Order: sequence, then structure tokens, then C-alpha cells
Amino acid sequence: MELYNLKHPSQEVNFSQAVQLGLGKDRGLFFPKSIPVLNNIDELLELPFAERSKKVLGAWLADELGQDKVDALVDKAFTFDVPLQEVDYHRSCLELFHGPTLAFKDFGARFMAQCVNLLAGDKGLTILTATSGDTGAAVADAFYGLDKVDVVVMYPKGKISELQAKMFTTLGKNIHTVAVKSDFDACQHLVKQAFDDPEVRDGLALNSANSINISRLLAQICYYFEAIAQAKKAGHENYVVSVPSGNFGNLTAGLFAKAMGLPITRFIAATNSNDTVPRYLDNGQWSPNETIATMSNAMDVSEPSNWPRVEAICEKMGWPLSDISGLALNELQTSEALMNLYQLGYQSEPHAAIAAQGLRQLLTKDEYGIFLGTAHPAKFKDVVDKELSVDLPLPKELQAVVNKPCLSVDLSANFGELKAHLFATLR
Repeated sequence: MELYNLKHPSQEVNFSQAVQLGLGKDRGLFFPKSIPVLNNIDELLELPFAERSKKVLGAWLADELGQDKVDALVDKAFTFDVPLQEVDYHRSCLELFHGPTLAFKDFGARFMAQCVNLLAGDKGLTILTATSGDTGAAVADAFYGLDKVDVVVMYPKGKISELQAKMFTTLGKNIHTVAVKSDFDACQHLVKQAFDDPEVRDGLALNSANSINISRLLAQICYYFEAIAQAKKAGHENYVVSVPSGNFGNLTAGLFAKAMGLPITRFIAATNSNDTVPRYLDNGQWSPNETIATMSNAMDVSEPSNWPRVEAICEKMGWPLSDISGLALNELQTSEALMNLYQLGYQSEPHAAIAAQGLRQLLTKDEYGIFLGTAHPAKFKDVVDKELSVDLPLPKELQAVVNKPCLSVDLSANFGELKAHLFATLR
């Protein structure tokens, strides 16, 4: 697999190098020089999830890694179910929260961890990542206990749910957590500053586990194939996928799946009050506002890192950006969307509810809608209980951490402070 830096196209790397570098020169994102097209889609959709995923990922990676290694990576990473749950006659939810940390990011994080473990050799490295919610837990779980990898997770203090935080701030060992007294965009900016500092980047052998890392995106392609496979078996066609969108890695993966030949008619990029992309799709002006804290906090992102990849895919495939519909809901509308699903007999959480509402508003009568359920409702128990007047029981994964002490260190959004902390902690 050959990739190039979107900011500096002359910088070219293979998959192994892209995984280990994370970002290119000047924080540029790595993008594939070519996108493999699968000509046997109907046959692939008949296969079980893991077996199909081996072929999908093999189309990208077998030439470099060998198909046997790709198969082994999938067997170790994808060990949980991906059900498509019908909500009403024209919409279903692809439930991506049946992994160990109850969130869709288990797919990308576990696959990335296996790739890093395969490719790292004898060198140790440091995973530095920012999270607006579920990335932290998924990455921490995937890398926990690995001898050659330290993980540093930064998150906006007080702006993710307590239960989300408990899943990664209570682990210890090689998992180090930092509560930044600001918002997610500030956390993300600190990550970028660290990668721009040679002393930090090279001295600590930095890598990132955000969706900027190509290995995570490739893994996420696989569940789009599973969504269409299940919808097709149920007799549906003309598929529209609504994606809860924060940093836009999930939508990027969906576009890669479509580019490979998966028959998705179009996408809806569903967001909350942090509506940079919907406004951009509407008026062509990229004008991020200050990040707003919402009940759908994993989407509290005003400057999504993956958007350049979205535009690069559309340009490469000759797709107009207008093929992506943007939708943004405020807090009242999010609450109403959550209640609407509940009244239909489906208990969800704010992110999926926004995506479901996108289908409700934008789906045409001849289309079938799939929205992504990105997290277990109990990960947002406080919000869901309040909005729906219920008392959600905690699944065993959350019950196990609810009373554990938080091990995070509080820092301001200051790079010098972060740099000192990293060297004091990891050296």
C-alpha cells in the first residue's frame, strides 16, 4: 500500500511507515495513492463479517503484509458482533457498541494495536492521542499491558461523561491520562504541537491513535460492508447511511467503502451545535466557531482533522461534495430525537439519535436508512436517564469501573506544561 502526505505529496510512505508515523510533514494526513475496487461485492456480502473483512483489508494490505498476516490481524481484532437492529420500516441502527469498551472505536483501536504490535519491532513507542469521549477507552483497552507501548490520553476536563472517563482513567500501568482544562479542540492542538516538536516526537517515538492514523480508518471500512450485507439480506436496497460526525474519521471510512464498490447511495453527516461542516456544505465557507459543550460530547469538535481526507476522496472519485448531506441539531432537537426513538421502542443515546433524526428528515420514500449506533446508551447514563426519565442498568463493563479511582493528572492547555509532564512521566 502506497500513501502520500496531503500537504506535501512528495512525501510518500508505505502502510507500515504510515502506521508508525501517524502524521506526515507539517501534520499532513496520509492518503492512499490508489483505492482498490472490489468486483465481487455480491459474493463478499454473503460472507460472515470476519471472513469478509479479511478480503476487504487484504485488498489494501496483502501486497505489503501478506494475506496470512492480514487474516491474523482480523482474527485478533474483530471478536464481537455487529447487529443491524430495525427501528422502523425504513430505518435500522448498526450497533457498533458490542466490543469491550462499548463503542465503535473498538474496531479501529484494536486493529491498530495489532498492527503496531506487528510492526513496532524492538523499538518502544508512545501513543499520544486526544479524545472527545470513546477514543480514550478504546485505545487504552486495546494497548493496555503491551510492553513496548506507552499510551497518553488527553481529554477535556469535565466535558465527557464520567462513565466514559472511568473506562480509561482507572487503568494505570502503561496507560497515562491527562485532563486538560479546556475543550477537545485544545487537546487536539496539543497533540499536533507535540508532533511538530522534534524533541518530543523523536525522543518519545510518538505515534497517534486518533482517526488520523490510517490503520484505524481501514478497520472501520469493514463494518460498512456488514451494514449493507445485513440490509440486503433483509430485502432492502438504495441505502443511505447517516453518520454521527465529530472528527469525521467515521465518514471517511464510509466513503472509502463506497469507493471500493459498496453500493451506498449517499451519506448524511450528522452533527450537533458544532456545525462547521454542515455550514460549509451549505455555503462553501470554512469558518469554525468556538466549540460548544453538548450532551453529544463526542461530537463537540469544531475543526475536524479528517475533513481533508473527505475532500480528497470526493475529488479522486469525481464525487461532488453535495452528495454528502449535512445536518446539525441543537440541544432541544437532540432531546426530541432521543425521545422519538424511545417512543418507537428503541433506547439509544444522543449521538445515534442525531444520526437517526438525519434520516427522518432527509430520507426519500424510495431509500432505506442506516444510522450508526456509536456507543452503548449506558455510557451516557446521566443524559439518557434525565432525557427519557429512565434508570439505565449498567452493563458489566461499566459496572466494573464505576467505583475505581481516577488516575488522571490535570493540566492547562499549555504545550510547555504538557511537554514537561511527558518527559517526567515517560523517561
